[in-house]
Amino acid sequence: MKINTDSSCMSRKKCFVYTILLFILAGIFEIGGGYLFWLWLREGEDITLAFIGTIILFLYGVVPTFQPSYFHRIYATYGGIFVVMSLLWGWIFDKIPPDAYDVIGALVILVGVSIIYYWPRKENFR
Repeated sequence: MKINTDSSCMSRKKCFVYTILLFILAGIFEIGGGYLFWLWLREGEDITLAFIGTIILFLYGVVPTFQPSYFHRIYATYGGIFVVMSLLWGWIFDKIPPDAYDVIGALVILVGVSIIYYWPRKENFR
């Protein structure tokens, strides 16, 4: 099965918003699915959470395929987004706020992945 994704965005702004939303959705799926496994294995919650986590992690694997770029850039950028979202997840769900070093590191990472993913290049997306 091949998913046909149209890699052309109507405008740079819409393309930026579209890709950011996909990165956030993928992050929610990966962190959420992993968190459900965590609750099952580490916190002794019901195994149902592990099955729900499996479905959510599967969806995480699907979402990045809609990104209009190459695999390596998508996953490199997603890695940085994942770091930031993990810190936010801990703050929201575990009530552990990020410290100054978390914030500085997250900002450095976001600058790096923005360069990797959004820097204009000569080649077109697939």
